[in-house]
Amino acid sequence: MASTQDGATALKTITTDIPARLDRLPWSRWHWMIVIGLGTVWILDGLEVTIVGNLSDALKGDTGLGLTSADIGLAGAVYVTGSCLGALFFGQLTDRFGRKKLFIVTLLVYLTGTVLTAFSMNPLYYYAMRFVTGLGIGGEYAAVNSAIDELIPKKYRGRIDIAINGSYWLGAAGGALLTIPLLNPELVPAWLGWRLCFALGAVLGLAILFVRRHVPESPRWLFIHGREQDSDQIVSGIERQVAEEDEVELDEPEGTITVKQRHTVSLVRIARTVFADYPRRTILCLALFVGQAFLYNAFFFTFGDTLQTFLGVGQTGVYIALFAVSNFLGALALGPLFDKVGRVRMISGTYIVSGALLAVAGFTIGGLTAWTLTLFGMLIFFIASAGASSAYLTASEVFPMETRALCIAFFYAIGTAVGGITGPLLFGRLIESAGAEGDITGIAIGYYIGAALMIGGGVVALFLGVRAEQRSLEDIATPLSAQDADEPDDA
Repeated sequence: MASTQDGATALKTITTDIPARLDRLPWSRWHWMIVIGLGTVWILDGLEVTIVGNLSDALKGDTGLGLTSADIGLAGAVYVTGSCLGALFFGQLTDRFGRKKLFIVTLLVYLTGTVLTAFSMNPLYYYAMRFVTGLGIGGEYAAVNSAIDELIPKKYRGRIDIAINGSYWLGAAGGALLTIPLLNPELVPAWLGWRLCFALGAVLGLAILFVRRHVPESPRWLFIHGREQDSDQIVSGIERQVAEEDEVELDEPEGTITVKQRHTVSLVRIARTVFADYPRRTILCLALFVGQAFLYNAFFFTFGDTLQTFLGVGQTGVYIALFAVSNFLGALALGPLFDKVGRVRMISGTYIVSGALLAVAGFTIGGLTAWTLTLFGMLIFFIASAGASSAYLTASEVFPMETRALCIAFFYAIGTAVGGITGPLLFGRLIESAGAEGDITGIAIGYYIGAALMIGGGVVALFLGVRAEQRSLEDIATPLSAQDADEPDDA
């Protein structure tokens, strides 16, 4: 590797076949290691959100923190605010310093936040630790989604990305079931049970950290940042491992790309790329993220509170576990269609259909029981889960390599700020006011807003969607370094 006199990596114009070599790989055991090491982090997020949703009664009681329904909604909003800021902060660092460094750091931030949450003694401390936990999770979304899409072959990228984002619901189901024994005062003291719920998230996080040590840096990031020899060494090692362990003969890669290497890209250049060069894609991502964030954060953050406040449910774990399983199965079953049927049809279809069903749920909510509301939610979110995951897939596919993590962070933050912060706050207030009157129909307005945003996102996808299925990332959006390749090398 060439270096300058001060030890920094020398930057030059190179031609490489690294993207083609990664994209032509067959699915292998090595790819499963990537899925386990990186993708399982969404299980942590699902665990966090579900535990909080299921702990509403425990946190309200004398053995909890004395929170109200509005306070629980506020805690959800604080967590999401931390996620938004964490995504933006760590997103730009991910593009600058690499995927691997940041997906290790962000997981450590998460672990710190969730462990300290277990020691909460008052509402203010609890809110602060929820914020720290959110910082780590938000950073994970940017760093991990970038790395996954850059390591997974183009033929499988859509289904794998959607299934991985859908694995959030495995965590949700696990969190819901774990709260059943831990919140049973006959098995665990009431003051201790809800604290153990948070501590268990840290155990899973440590296991993920152990696997993640073996995940390499993105070869795509390396060759753009002047480390083409490291990039080639990593890909050669992957090729040998795939060929030997899976006993396959690899096809010859087709195509090369010429890039002018860069250490960093200015925020001005990134902003011009996103808003001036790709305005239609920017509108598309905003519409998708706002719709799914409001839908999920409004409905799911407060689902347990709704069951307990209006429908006489004590332990909500079974209801939420069933709801969560349907979400994961939806992502798993519908994910392959995003590669086969195509992005545009599947994104628009999942958004519009799930939005329409949510509106129906709003109209009929006055006549629903705990079980029928849960069944309605299972049907709606079986479809919506794949659509929501496709928002992250879209943001990570349709912008140039050098902006990928920050773009994911930006759209996640904006969409979540609009839908994920206002959603829990609005639903918390709706539940509190409707609960005082004993009328569940008072929360229907939240369903209607979520339905309108989802349907709107689906309509936008119909007109502005990108046909990214089975195309290389460099073909979908030319890297800025490739656009600059005609410029003379730095002296």
